[in-house]
Amino acid sequence: MTANHALIEDVRARLAAEADSERATGQQQYMKSELPYYGVTMPRTVAITKELFRAHPIEGYDEWRDTVLALFHEADRRELWYVAEQLAEWPAYREYARRLESLDLYEVLITEGAWWDIVDGVSAHLVGGLSETDPAWTAARMREWSTDEHLWKRRTSIICQLRRRSDVDLELLYDCIEPNLGDRDFFIRKAIGWALREVAKTQPHEVIRYVREHRHALSALSKREALKNVLKDGLVAEVP
Repeated sequence: MTANHALIEDVRARLAAEADSERATGQQQYMKSELPYYGVTMPRTVAITKELFRAHPIEGYDEWRDTVLALFHEADRRELWYVAEQLAEWPAYREYARRLESLDLYEVLITEGAWWDIVDGVSAHLVGGLSETDPAWTAARMREWSTDEHLWKRRTSIICQLRRRSDVDLELLYDCIEPNLGDRDFFIRKAIGWALREVAKTQPHEVIRYVREHRHALSALSKREALKNVLKDGLVAEVP
């Protein structure tokens, strides 16, 4: 591996220096995490990593990928998972993050992280960003993921367009939702509602149409989440 070990060591040292055991216990309990925490707040973690990313520049794609993986796989505190994700998203390495081959890296983070605090950011910021490189290729992969046995890959396929706003590919979104309509898992039902709610910010009447058309298949949670904003705006009187 060509990981930037100087960066990793400095990250560990800085986070350890600001550890708070009482906060760490609460964080671990809240996140239901097997990994313990240092107990550093997210804003402080971000501030530390920004400083250290600038102090330890990455040289090339392989070093970027391997450093992300090393931070993730060698983590003994959950904050190091967050640092790995932040490094993957760091603007200086946008070119690397948008390479189609990086989907393999994101799949590792998603399937091994396997919880919303990792999966949601990777899905929306990293997997979703691949559509800027090749929308057809990315859409094909997400359709494959929408029927995958792994829960968090299915969730990713549904929420990967959260940041696309008015540019959302509705055909892709609906294709990824459809095979998951009957799933009883909370995180899938929540994802469906969340994705539709984001669409409703720019296309409220389309979401109203979709929810009404699929009212018998969508869960109550998905419908409630999808229509949260349009109910507030008075575009519909109640959830169908």
